[in-house]
Amino acid sequence: MSFATPSLAPQWSARPERCTSRPAGRATSAALLARLRALAPALMLAGCALGPDFKRPDAPAGAHVVIAPQAEALRTEGASQRFDASADVPARWWTLLGSPALDALVDGALAHSPTVAAAQAALRQSQDELRAGSGVFYPQVGASLGVARERSIVELNRAPQGVGPYNLATASASVSYVPDLFGLQRRSVEALRAQSEAQRDDVLAAYLALTANVVNAGVARAGYQAQLDALRETVRMQADQIHLARVQFDAGTAAYTAVVALTSQQSANQADAAALEQRIDQSEHLLAQLGGLAPADARLPAIALEDLRLPPDLPDALPAALARHRPDILAAEANLHAASARIGIATADLFPTVILGGTAGASQSSIAALLSSGTSFWSAQAQVAGTIFSGFSQWYARRAAIDAYQQSLALYQQTVLAALAQVADAMTALAHDAQAVRAQSAALAAAGEGLRLSRANYEAGTAGYLDLLSADMQYQQARLGYAGALAQRLQDTVALYAALGGGWWNREAP
Repeated sequence: MSFATPSLAPQWSARPERCTSRPAGRATSAALLARLRALAPALMLAGCALGPDFKRPDAPAGAHVVIAPQAEALRTEGASQRFDASADVPARWWTLLGSPALDALVDGALAHSPTVAAAQAALRQSQDELRAGSGVFYPQVGASLGVARERSIVELNRAPQGVGPYNLATASASVSYVPDLFGLQRRSVEALRAQSEAQRDDVLAAYLALTANVVNAGVARAGYQAQLDALRETVRMQADQIHLARVQFDAGTAAYTAVVALTSQQSANQADAAALEQRIDQSEHLLAQLGGLAPADARLPAIALEDLRLPPDLPDALPAALARHRPDILAAEANLHAASARIGIATADLFPTVILGGTAGASQSSIAALLSSGTSFWSAQAQVAGTIFSGFSQWYARRAAIDAYQQSLALYQQTVLAALAQVADAMTALAHDAQAVRAQSAALAAAGEGLRLSRANYEAGTAGYLDLLSADMQYQQARLGYAGALAQRLQDTVALYAALGGGWWNREAP
């Protein structure tokens, strides 16, 4: 159980003040404002910003994120890739896949995504908060105008007497300024600026996530559709096989177990086809959501897997470049900067605050009379205030700020390590994908050759129609595996470009 009590810490204050009243003193108030304007910059420059000055973390060393697979490991028939240290991530990296329909999906999502719009609004909010916070560097000027009708009691010769009623019009202006002697305001604005930079990096992260998700969902949809086409062809051929098996059973030349086995295989393939149809629907719903549309309103273009091409030259980025480009790393760095500035805020809070101020005005019996000679007044104040004892709360608040900085530093380091691991995973996955594509391509070629021989034997009368159907079904199964391997290779290529940061730094417009 915890409870809170109000602070009873004594405050110490030194406040010399001079106040006078004299007729027609407009020159005095003008001189006061001039003195304050001249004094404020000098006090600000004389101060120092306490706390650590932020130093950008060193980028990870090394010439490679991971040893890139050799070009031989990425070579496949008709679509080879290689890692190139001089290659960069283009701003519109998805156009390297060569699909105008996919490009249109990405452009539509960027134009209508609520996620990007929300991130941009949050960025504008942080920028406005930074501008608002920067107002602490300027004197605060106020003005007031009041009219009252009063009856007062005054003491004359120790006997109270009533005066009035009478009208009283008062106009006054006040100026106050807090010199930033210990850097409290500067560190506060520094923290706001770092938070704005973090929000900018969140916009970049939203942009990267949106483009990568759209491209990945589009590639997955094309892969699912290619697999579904092959599976449907397999189911159709199995129906012919079942029909022939029934004819042979009715003729007494085959056992009924053949019919049962073929029916079981067909049912299993029909279930797989239904699962693929569900995945296609889910990918289309995701594309509609990413594009800012309801699923019923989306009109998605058809994207064929064979129309997508693999980028031949892949970037082999330096770890240092990765740390300067990944939006999540940049956001973690900005959060670390904000945590550093909060140490300065907590440190400056240990020291007293100086406030300078002044008030000038005039009183008269009516508002119109204020424009003529009347009774003017002015005052100038200087206040120094600070906490003598608060149960060490301010001291431990500074310790907490240091602990928060250490936490942000550890999170930054973890973000860098995670980014390096993602890039390494994508680079090595492409080598394994190429190996899988080579194996599936060989299986597809062998199945195609088997189908060609079965068709020739069937036409020559040395093989039955059931043999031809079996060879055709094996070919469709090989087609199914090849489509899955090719789609996986495309998706891992997308994952590599996303892991490298998406190329936002190569955009022409900010």
